[in-house]
Amino acid sequence: MKYMLMMNTPHGGPYQVASWPQKDLHAHIAFMKSFHKKLSDSGELVAAEGLAGPDQARLVRASNDGKPVTDGVFPETKEFLAGYWIVDVDSPARAYEIAAEASAAPGPGGAPLNLGIEVREVMSAPPQDLP
Repeated sequence: MKYMLMMNTPHGGPYQVASWPQKDLHAHIAFMKSFHKKLSDSGELVAAEGLAGPDQARLVRASNDGKPVTDGVFPETKEFLAGYWIVDVDSPARAYEIAAEASAAPGPGGAPLNLGIEVREVMSAPPQDLP
């Protein structure tokens, strides 16, 4: 079963990690690299990406003539998607374990960040009850 684990981070404009002491930033990056390797080595990692901050985001809609209409940036957003992992695991419980480990990534002073990680199954086909 595939799951997308989405790391949300608090508002406050661009990533706050840029203002962390170098020691803390390096510890956070080292954790993320190690976490990526662990999931890769176990065969559970399908994909993972970090995303640009909300100061670079745009909301795009099609106008009546089909051309793109953009809105944004959204630095005032309450929280934003910082990145994601797609994992292929045997159970929802395993996806939750991985999400909890990602949530505990170190922050300032090495304290766990305990960021919200949204876990959603990746659908491989439409629901069975659709014609």
